Amino acid sequence: MMPTRKRAMSDQFNDPKVDGSNGKTVPQKVEKEPTVIGILRSLRERINRLGIAKPASRIGTHVLTLGVIIITVIALGNFFIKNVELGTVSGSEEVVESEGTSAERNASPETISQGVILPEYSQPDSAFFGGIPRLAEPVTIIPSRPRVNVVPYTVVKDDALFNIAAQFGLKPESILWANYETLQDNPRLIKPEQVLNILPVDGVYYRYNIGESLRGIAQNHGVSPEAIIEWPGNYLDPYETDPDNPGISDGTLLIIPGGETDLVDWGPPPISRVNPAVAAYYGEGHCGEIYEGPVGTYTFIWPTPSTILSGFSYTPGIHEAIDIGGNEGDVVWATDSGVVVFAGWSQYGYGNLIVIDHGNGWQSAYAHLSGIGARCGQGVNQGDQIGNLGN
Repeated sequence: MMPTRKRAMSDQFNDPKVDGSNGKTVPQKVEKEPTVIGILRSLRERINRLGIAKPASRIGTHVLTLGVIIITVIALGNFFIKNVELGTVSGSEEVVESEGTSAERNASPETISQGVILPEYSQPDSAFFGGIPRLAEPVTIIPSRPRVNVVPYTVVKDDALFNIAAQFGLKPESILWANYETLQDNPRLIKPEQVLNILPVDGVYYRYNIGESLRGIAQNHGVSPEAIIEWPGNYLDPYETDPDNPGISDGTLLIIPGGETDLVDWGPPPISRVNPAVAAYYGEGHCGEIYEGPVGTYTFIWPTPSTILSGFSYTPGIHEAIDIGGNEGDVVWATDSGVVVFAGWSQYGYGNLIVIDHGNGWQSAYAHLSGIGARCGQGVNQGDQIGNLGN
């Protein structure tokens, strides 16, 4: 038993020291060096004593997993980078060796001595290199698209039916047909600050009345019902709209593309020498008696010294006259012989007006005069002065 005890003692105590006072040997305790396992074991015991073993275990697991992932990514990255570098170097060496072999035969001694071998380069002959390059255009022009809806237009000074129509590429009658409630088919009622409806195409702007059929409306305007139903600006469903019972709200305005209708004639009525009173409604210049006088020759002379046309040309149903230019106050002659059946102011846009009945089925009217030189019932011969040119 004693040897065993001595060995145990020797495991714990080394290098005994002699106590000089009594000569006894005193064993000295040796501290062991801490190990990693010991540190971890001690740390675990402390964590257990604190009662946070489970949370610490979960956190440690996550940290360990993250570390493994990072190490794996770094290792794979280094692996691929080395492979790419090896491939690039290998390919470069082959190209250099190949090009160097072919270029060395054609290179000059000076080039070889400098250690740089470059291939010869010559710029190709091309219009692209030698010509004028195309200028870059930073602004993109978007093409205009066809209009399908009605747009408003505010009349300005000097506007008239024909120039408004020309501005929008429409026929003059389409302007009248789109604005009947405002103009009543009378182009002379156009005035500044008016707001007019402008159709997207030539046609009629029609206000629908409850109970009407699209078939009847189309027939009255010379188009097919499909033309009305399929026009995008009318917002009608081609598959659901019944031409005979369309179910359109009362007062809805419809675009009738290509449609036409009769125009009200606001020009002077036919005034004959046997019944001049028919023009009593037309203005103060009407004549009320029956007259006799010269009869025309069926030939007509130019009524003014100037033969220049200004303004608008003759358009049946819209502008059934010609506008003659000249100086205000120039003489106006009777274009043929006849009897004056209207001489004075007109209430329907013609201003000072003279009408001559030639007695052979023809009549001539002279509007917008600055002065009137003839009276009701007066017989005139071809070329007689009857008034003065207006503006």
